Amino acid sequence: FSFTYRYTQQTRRYLYLMMANQQQKVALVFVCTALFMIVGVLGQDVKVDIVNSFPGNSPVSGSHSYDAHVTLSIENSDGSLTPSGWSTRKENGGNGKPFTFTPGVGLIQGWTEGVLKMKEGERGILHVPPSKGYGGQDMGRKGGGWYIPANSNLHFDIEIFGKHGQHKDL
Repeated sequence: FSFTYRYTQQTRRYLYLMMANQQQKVALVFVCTALFMIVGVLGQDVKVDIVNSFPGNSPVSGSHSYDAHVTLSIENSDGSLTPSGWSTRKENGGNGKPFTFTPGVGLIQGWTEGVLKMKEGERGILHVPPSKGYGGQDMGRKGGGWYIPANSNLHFDIEIFGKHGQHKDL
């Protein structure tokens, strides 16, 4: 009887410790998964590199329309760029006429987030992750005028001239 009792007590302690360790493992897996998800979401921010800064100028806001020159490229994982085929700049195949936009109206989320970090007159590079760009869908047509493959990182070279109709003629 004492052997069975001792064996049962030791087995219970072992099972309890194993269960505690199992619970800790489950908790650890849960915490790690949550952290990876948070880091993944945080890593999906739009990054803006200002090329020409005008800190004294008015910030871009969602309450106005703006004129800008834009060139869109696909940003490859090695940092190289692939032209998308869409640009307003003559040197990049565009017609030289500014693109008029209003932040938050008919634009991808990444464009709006990026330009709202800029000021009138500035030129900047927006680095837009797929989750804030076109996501899992192709845009345009392969072999057509412009094309963006699904899940592409986007690279917008944007120069914001000013509010629509209120800047110097180009």
